[in-house]
Amino acid sequence: MVANELTSQYALGSTEAEHERLIRQAAWLTVHTERLFREAGIGPGQRVLDLGSGVGDVSLIAARLVGPSGEVVGIEREERAVARATARMAEAGFHNVSFTQSDAAQIPRDKSFDAAVGRYILCFLPDPVAVLRSISQLVRPGGVLAFQEPSWKGFHRGAAHLTLWSAAAALMEETFRRSGANTQIGPALSRVFQEAGLPPPSTRTDTLLGAEQWMPDCLRSLRPQMMQFNLSLEPLGDFDTLSERLHAEVKASKATTPLPDLISAWARKPAD
Repeated sequence: MVANELTSQYALGSTEAEHERLIRQAAWLTVHTERLFREAGIGPGQRVLDLGSGVGDVSLIAARLVGPSGEVVGIEREERAVARATARMAEAGFHNVSFTQSDAAQIPRDKSFDAAVGRYILCFLPDPVAVLRSISQLVRPGGVLAFQEPSWKGFHRGAAHLTLWSAAAALMEETFRRSGANTQIGPALSRVFQEAGLPPPSTRTDTLLGAEQWMPDCLRSLRPQMMQFNLSLEPLGDFDTLSERLHAEVKASKATTPLPDLISAWARKPAD
């Protein structure tokens, strides 16, 4: 996430449990994010900005790619996430990665970046075009901007035959919407890039299977927001047994359950 004035309310919260959920979620996403970065040309010696760095999962990928001669700078609004990410980098032995609790507008502009990246961040911004335009000013001419965002349409289609899953999916998306998030920004990434003054990006859509753990994890993090928004949890039944019942429904249907589609986009900033 970035600074408060640029973001909607982060519906999933900032608890230690949510930080652990983010780390588990990264297991589904890492291979796709690394592929995006490699396709975009992120590599040894580069300086990379990670927008909305959270607990550091995207920065870890970038750090491996840029190597010890490169640098990764993460910006994040949540103090505990910054502390967790900093500790994780130290544990992993990366000394060229730093995190700061700041707004993108506060990043010093005396040294440009070779790339600006982010995952599941533009969906939480009230004006993603303005933020992407601002971030692009920090990237050198010929540098890269690469982002990944969700699309929920496939998620709903995949759960349509599962009564409990469908109810939970609808409740999840409604919670995100009420918090101000844009759950369909993924398919709009090409437009967002171009309205920010960038060339039409290269895009890819990946369907991620195996949401049996991801769904209950998200529901637990979202529950306080659901209650704050006075959303009825009655369709989900007893929350203490919800995870088991979701798993049982999937097992009985002999089906797999997808996560929201992952939309990747990258473009190179035009040379001056």
